[in-house]
Amino acid sequence: MMCQDVHHSRFTFHDWRSQNCNMKKLIVFAGVILVVFAFAMCHKATEFNETGYDDRLSGGGLATAFDATSKAFTHAVDGLGERDARVHTLGDKAFEQTFVSSPAPIFGGLGPIFNNVSCISCHHNDGKGTPSFGTPTSSMLIRLSLTGNDEHGGPVAVPNFGLQLQDQALFGVPCEAHVKLSYTDVSVNYPDGSTVMLHKPDYQFTDFYTSMPGSFMFSPRMAPPVFGGGLLENIPEQTILSFVDQNDKNGDGISGKANYVYNPYAKQTELGRFGLKANTSSILVQVATAYQQDMGVTSFVQPVKSCYGQSQYVKTDGYDLPDSTLKAVTYYVQTLAVPARRDVKNPDNVAGELIFNQINCSGCHRQTMTTGVNNTIKQVSNQRIHPYTDLLLHDMGDDLADNRPDFLATGNEWRTMPLWGIGLFEKTNGIPYYLHDGRARSIEEAILWHGGEAKKSRDQFMQLSKSDRDMVIKFLKSL
Repeated sequence: MMCQDVHHSRFTFHDWRSQNCNMKKLIVFAGVILVVFAFAMCHKATEFNETGYDDRLSGGGLATAFDATSKAFTHAVDGLGERDARVHTLGDKAFEQTFVSSPAPIFGGLGPIFNNVSCISCHHNDGKGTPSFGTPTSSMLIRLSLTGNDEHGGPVAVPNFGLQLQDQALFGVPCEAHVKLSYTDVSVNYPDGSTVMLHKPDYQFTDFYTSMPGSFMFSPRMAPPVFGGGLLENIPEQTILSFVDQNDKNGDGISGKANYVYNPYAKQTELGRFGLKANTSSILVQVATAYQQDMGVTSFVQPVKSCYGQSQYVKTDGYDLPDSTLKAVTYYVQTLAVPARRDVKNPDNVAGELIFNQINCSGCHRQTMTTGVNNTIKQVSNQRIHPYTDLLLHDMGDDLADNRPDFLATGNEWRTMPLWGIGLFEKTNGIPYYLHDGRARSIEEAILWHGGEAKKSRDQFMQLSKSDRDMVIKFLKSL
C-alpha cells in the first residue's frame, strides 16, 4: 500500500517544469486581468466623478443608464431596494400589458372606444412613437376642443366627442371617426446651395359617427418618450419659473412662459410640466389620463369613461384599473433612467456643442439644472441633470402651430422638448421621428421646422457652413 502511494506520488523534473509553466500562465493571466481592471477603473474615474456622473454627460445623475442599444430607455435607476425594484417590475409588466374588453379577470375594461390597447404600443421601447393611425403600432392621437375655456381654464370639450378623438372601438361599437394622414413636400434651400425636403402633414377626417361642429379645433400628437419623468417631476417650481422671460427683458427674442393647469385628482391649479403643451402637472395624472383617454380604462384618478354622455357609453361598476397597478406604472415611469451621452470627448461633438450654444439653441434647451429633495426616490433627489429643456412654453411659429389653446398655451406654443436621448431614437424606434407630430424624419428637418422664438437660431444654423451644421447635428446625436 505504501509502495503504491510512493509510486503514484513520484514527481519528475518534466512534471515540475510543466506545472511551473502552468503556474506562470496563471500569474500572467491574473496580471492581465488586474491591468484591465485598473485601466477600466482609471477610465471610469476619468469619465465619472464620485457622484456617479460627469457634467459632460447628458444624463440624470444617479438616474443615468449606460446603454446605447435599442433598450437604452428601458432601464430602472440603479440602487432600488428589493421592494421598490419589485414595484418597478410590476409597473413595467403593466406598461407592456395588452388590455381587453370586460368582463376579464385581469387587464379588462378596454374601450368601448380607444386609440390603442397598451402603453408600449405607443411608447415604443419607452421612447417615441410612429406617426400613423389605425394600426397596432400607431402612436398618434388627435386632441379636440371648441373655442373658449372650461370652468378650470382648460380646453372646452366637443359635444359627443370629448377632448380626444378615439379612432378605434370594440366590436359592434362605432368609433368616433377615422383619420387619414398624408404629406406634401416642402423644399428648404440653404445659402450654400444645399437643399432639404421637409414633410408637411395633412389630416383628413372621415366617418364621423355623429355630426361634428364645424368650428372644432384639433391638434395631432405623437407619443413622446417616458424615461426621465421622475427627474423632471422633481425639478423645483422656482427653478422652472426662473427661466421665464415673458416680456423678453434680455432682448434675445426668447420669452418662454409657464403653463398652469388643473389637476383633476388634487383639484387644484398647478404648474404644468408634462405633455407636449405642458398641460399636465404630475406623472400620476399623466398616466391615469393616458389610460382613460387612450384606452378607455378608468382608475381612482380618472374614474369616468372617456365616452361618458355619448352613445357608446355603457355604465360599469368600480374602476377598471386596480389602484396598485396605477401606482406601479406611475412609479415605473418615475424610476426610468436617462441614457448617458456618448463620445463626449470627440472633437466634433465638443465643437458642435459650442456652436449650439453660440446660436442660442440653449436659450430654450437649457443644459443643466438640479432637482429638489425627494425622500422617496433618492436617485432623483438633489441630482445635477442635463435634460436640455426649460419645461416652458415657447411660440414655435405658424408652421408648427396647431391653433388649439391648452390652458395658458396658445395655438403657436409648445413645451420645450427635452433633448436627452435624442441621438438614440433611431436605435429605439428603427425609424426616428421628431417634433410633436413626427413630421421630421431627421434632426436636421426638426431644426428647419423651428420658427417663432426659435427663428433667429434656426436662421443662424442655416448660415453655418455644412461642416459646422454637421457638427451641431453630431453633437445632438451624442445626447
